[in-house]
Amino acid sequence: MGPLAGLRIVEMAGIGPAPMCAMLLADLGATVLRIDRQQPSGLGLPGQTRFSVVHRSRHAIAVDLKRHDGVELVLRLAGSADALIEGFRPGVMERLGLGPEPCLARNPKLVYGRMTGWGQQGPLAQAAGHDLNYIALAGVLHSIGRAGAPPTPPLNLVGDFGGGALYLAFGVACGIIEAQRSGKGQVVDAAMVDGAASLATMFWGLHAAGHFTMSRGENVLDSGAFFYDVYECKDGKYISLASIEDKFLAEFLRRMEIDPKEMPAKLDRKRWPEAKAKLAARFRTRTREEWCRLLEGSDACFAPVLSLEEAPAHPHNLARGTFVEIDGIVQPGPAPRFSRTPAAKPTPPEAPGERGTASLAQWGLKQDEIDALKRSGALA
Repeated sequence: MGPLAGLRIVEMAGIGPAPMCAMLLADLGATVLRIDRQQPSGLGLPGQTRFSVVHRSRHAIAVDLKRHDGVELVLRLAGSADALIEGFRPGVMERLGLGPEPCLARNPKLVYGRMTGWGQQGPLAQAAGHDLNYIALAGVLHSIGRAGAPPTPPLNLVGDFGGGALYLAFGVACGIIEAQRSGKGQVVDAAMVDGAASLATMFWGLHAAGHFTMSRGENVLDSGAFFYDVYECKDGKYISLASIEDKFLAEFLRRMEIDPKEMPAKLDRKRWPEAKAKLAARFRTRTREEWCRLLEGSDACFAPVLSLEEAPAHPHNLARGTFVEIDGIVQPGPAPRFSRTPAAKPTPPEAPGERGTASLAQWGLKQDEIDALKRSGALA
């Protein structure tokens, strides 16, 4: 099931964006086989495989890549795959004997997806780093936060998953489409610094036009505007307001019984703090639930700020099936949705080797070959 059914992907186990990319592809139907290390690697939660939900929807095997027959196994798998994805520092896969050259020699149509923070080339290519460093260098982190406060780390959503996993998945999918036309594979160099910068493309245009300043927390979309922010309620919970367009702002003020004449002109930035103080005082007079009864579902562009525990129970998310429960763990379901080739419900994460024999048989290995790999120690 799923639009990617029939595609085969080899995933070299890693952390962060590469496994997230593999999950996205597997959720939408691709057959993904994760190649893990034989020694504990700290890639998940020790002893708690079911909680490593980004490892769902695929099988995993543990291979000793220091052995020639272990490397040969991966090359053989790559030989019948549509794509291989890896997230090591530049040069690591080459030292293992699994770089693009030997893999493409085995399979000229292979799409070789590489996920790094800094990219395969450049002065920082070999430096260690994490999501926060990449979005900082991309010019993105500087603009995230409130006025008078330091930049705020936005979880690891912008670098690892937005600028990393999604761009790698998009690049691999594009590469596969092109390979089906040309018969030739290629390397996809997905760097989080590139992806994070790309996500912020609109803001470069706004800045060039003079509509987005470098003063953090003083713009329309960064908590500066009174009509685009979060406000605390009487019960200490929060709501979100995003009444950007004139008609939506008018609807919000009407429902709040606020005379528009009492509020500043929408783009009068000097009076935004005054308007925010007025709204903050008003929102603190009722609980979040009371504001939901008044504003939710209207054109005021309103929503309650829900926690991870609250979001799955919201009626809208329940109606859409946005969240699913797998092996007792509530988690987001596959996205996006497809009308003719819907994705199947994800399967629970598997420990390396849990179903290794069966998965390798699906990739064309015979039982005597699998047994030989086990005897040699190449396959756990």
